[in-house]
Amino acid sequence: MTRKQARRKKQKKTQRFAFPRIRLSHIVAPVVAVAAVVATYFASASMLDRPIRSIEINGPFQRVTALQIEEAIAGELEDGFVSADLGRIQQRIVALEWIDEATVARRWPSRLRITVTEQVPAAIWGERGLLNVRGELFVNAARHIPAELPRLDGPAEQAPEVARRYLAVRDRLIPVGLDLRRVNLDERGSWDMTLHNGVEVRLGRRDIDARTDLFLDVVADIITGRAADIEYVDMRYSNGFTIGWNNGSRTPVDDPEGDAEEMLALRGEG
Repeated sequence: MTRKQARRKKQKKTQRFAFPRIRLSHIVAPVVAVAAVVATYFASASMLDRPIRSIEINGPFQRVTALQIEEAIAGELEDGFVSADLGRIQQRIVALEWIDEATVARRWPSRLRITVTEQVPAAIWGERGLLNVRGELFVNAARHIPAELPRLDGPAEQAPEVARRYLAVRDRLIPVGLDLRRVNLDERGSWDMTLHNGVEVRLGRRDIDARTDLFLDVVADIITGRAADIEYVDMRYSNGFTIGWNNGSRTPVDDPEGDAEEMLALRGEG
């Protein structure tokens, strides 16, 4: 009797697990609802996706014509009013040489409205390239070069840096009555500039920021008063600069902050 009880104790209790029952209708109903919404969407889109009947193009049109824009996007207009890819149309427009920005929008029932902004040339790059106001090269070989634009030059990948320095220096020269005509960065990394009055400024390859500040803080004031007498200014010294005069003579200045009498003489005030 005791053996049978022991055997009963050793037997393990088994538990059965049953998956919850889900009615088929609870699965089918949502699927049918989603399918109905999708079908309604595509049916509506098909009804609305009529051919594009007209294009409205707005812009200054000084360098680019509306016809050029229409030709650039002609292949995209074969799609319907709804299915037309506005992003791709915009990319094709911006790819045009003189276009800076473009927006494309649908206008019910079958019209596209396009607004473009043209590039504004801020400087000549190299021989025939043009930079915009952000220092970006947007034309490699312009047919018409505006003569009034300054000329910048340097390695192609350095165009933004050359443009940045030009703008920074020009902003500080204008208040003292001077302006820049040329900024050049050669292959060795040496900088030089030419002012609108023909005075050349040699900055070299080292300490460019410090030499530029010295030129703007001290030398620009001298040039303002004696531009007709000066041929060049050489800033390639550790503690000063040299002025080259039109008569062939040179005047080195070793301590521009300490020799007030010499500075007054250079300005023509002594």
